[in-house]
Amino acid sequence: MADEGTFGRAAARLGYTQSTVSQQVAALEKAVGGAVFDRPGGPKPVRITPLGRVVLAHGRDLLAKAQAMAAAVDRFKAGDGRVDIGTFQSVSNVILPLVIRRLRDEHPGCDIRLFEEETDQPQVHELDLMFFDGRVEGEVELLKLLDDPYLLVARRGTFPDGPVRLAQLDGAPMVAHPPICDQARMEQALARRGARPHIVCRTAGNETVLSMVRAGMGSAVLPQLALHGGDVDSDESLCVHELKPALPPREIFLLWQANRTHSPLVARTIEIAVDVVGKIAKRT
Repeated sequence: MADEGTFGRAAARLGYTQSTVSQQVAALEKAVGGAVFDRPGGPKPVRITPLGRVVLAHGRDLLAKAQAMAAAVDRFKAGDGRVDIGTFQSVSNVILPLVIRRLRDEHPGCDIRLFEEETDQPQVHELDLMFFDGRVEGEVELLKLLDDPYLLVARRGTFPDGPVRLAQLDGAPMVAHPPICDQARMEQALARRGARPHIVCRTAGNETVLSMVRAGMGSAVLPQLALHGGDVDSDESLCVHELKPALPPREIFLLWQANRTHSPLVARTIEIAVDVVGKIAKRT
């Protein structure tokens, strides 16, 4: 009525009968405790009251928010929502670029946020998904993606070509990651087999580890995924050796809070991650 001037024209615009519109206006006036329209009668148009202008302003705001919510829900159902993903170096370098590219191709409007942290205590409840190199206790669901075998990387000529026995690493200079996450478990596995390398440098960065190996500081035992991300195969100064006997591989999982209902975007992220990791595993 505020736009049309009469109950009849407003009813026609809305597709209702005039009596229905009148009843709705009466119910509104009862709810707000006063008249929202002056009704002069005859051919004169109805006029909105000062109270009616207050109601109209807030009503239009509520309508706009309702329409925005409906549009956001439609985008969410279509997969153009937001996904927060926890990650760590090897996954960030090798797996996630492929996952993100496919998500962007399928859902250009999606909002992807990454949080990289090396920690023994993953805060899964703060994220939609988390890649993690180890099993986690508590109210967490785990999807195993990959067994990531450990290999030895050294300057070419440090060891004879072919597999290196763990006993050869006892006392040998070695560059290593800080003893958190699966690194600690790997070093314990070495020690159980009588191999206690002399750690000459600890650094969190995969690239720094490889740079120190290139510089001659020592060799390094790294997961295959870290070597793949460092493009070691194309570096003629380095040589990659299998270990005999092999160490237990690093396990890579995708985690999320137990009993959480996934959004369509999160569910699709899981599907893509499984597919991407499967293809990487076949190539390595």
